[in-house]
Amino acid sequence: MKILTRNIDRPNPAHIDSYLVNEGYVALPRALNEMKPEEVIDEVKFSRLRGRGGAGFPAGMKWDFASRDRRKPKYIICNADEGEPGTFKDRVLIEKDPHAILEGMAIAGYAVGAEYGFIYIRGEYPVGARILERAIAEAEKRSFLGRNILNSGFNFHIVVHRGAGAYICGEETALIESLEGKRGQSRIRPPFPVNVGYSNLPTVVNNVETLASVAPIILRGGNWYANIGTHECPGTKLYSVSGHVRNPGVYELPMGVTLRELVFEHAGGMRENRTFKAAFPGGASSACLDESELDVRLDFNSLAAVGSMLGSGAVMVLDDTADMVKVAHVLIKFFEHESCGKCTPCREGLFWVRRVLDAILEGRGTEADLDLLLDVCEGIRSTSFCGLGEASINPVVSTIKKFRHEYMAYIRGQSLAESSMEEAS
Repeated sequence: MKILTRNIDRPNPAHIDSYLVNEGYVALPRALNEMKPEEVIDEVKFSRLRGRGGAGFPAGMKWDFASRDRRKPKYIICNADEGEPGTFKDRVLIEKDPHAILEGMAIAGYAVGAEYGFIYIRGEYPVGARILERAIAEAEKRSFLGRNILNSGFNFHIVVHRGAGAYICGEETALIESLEGKRGQSRIRPPFPVNVGYSNLPTVVNNVETLASVAPIILRGGNWYANIGTHECPGTKLYSVSGHVRNPGVYELPMGVTLRELVFEHAGGMRENRTFKAAFPGGASSACLDESELDVRLDFNSLAAVGSMLGSGAVMVLDDTADMVKVAHVLIKFFEHESCGKCTPCREGLFWVRRVLDAILEGRGTEADLDLLLDVCEGIRSTSFCGLGEASINPVVSTIKKFRHEYMAYIRGQSLAESSMEEAS
């Protein structure tokens, strides 16, 4: 089922003429000419579209909150700061179907009463930034953006803003701080951006994939969208599959597909002569799943029920050659490096988690270190200032719980094979 990826295989998909051929910019004039702003919001609510950036918050509810705030101006921000390791699905939309993002932003702006939009794109996507800027110019030339769009009296202007490579700026309040020219660090919530966002004014922050879903919903109706996927998590989802599979890539599937189906039917299964060992279903900050959890559905609710999370849908797959202690070490080094430093639990805690893992990998660890790691990680999870700090410890905690024998192998000076045989017996 191709909804988000319906245009990416067309000739010159990033150009406006290619987008117009396949129902492009049909939803926007329909919204402007046939629907009131509150009717647009209701349609998105009927669809039960949940944010695709990681939190899964209902998009229609967020729009409704912002629309009820009477202060002006209001802002729409597209979060294109795709910094989670293993995530590359937004890049496909940015480079192959930028006008779907722009049309979704314009509809959102009309719905909430905003006249200004920003696309905050990660600095490592220079090609995508140029493609978006060109698409904006094309849309303005055809009166799909700018002043008095399609003679409707509605004005909406979009600016592309490039980030500087900070992982923390994927969190919406840190993104806003960066957009305002400040250090990228999270804000205290509440108040939330829908009321106190950019320049302390009402601001809706939606992910690339979320906004690209808007035009199809307006064209075909919220009920149509709500009947795809699962009841709690409707619609299709872009899954970024990487790692030890035959066919890594981006797959659009109904929300709720199982991990087994995604890996073995769509991604081609494991590479030759190897077997499945683990997967991180929501990128580097999610808790790993082992072989016994292959039939878990990849949606917000199902993954939360087994102690993991969908996040942005970055499925990192590992085979039986993977050393889970080294995997956890690599990931925690990333989070240590990317900590914004605002709060002590994240800034200092991740440093000490990495130091303990250093000792284990170097043969200086003890069994007591595993309990120490779990204790420190719980402190980070429960006291960090923002959600990124809270989630950063998931790789360590989940690998200790599910692959403790591999940690013990380093502590006892055993090989991974010896440890696996001992665990099996």
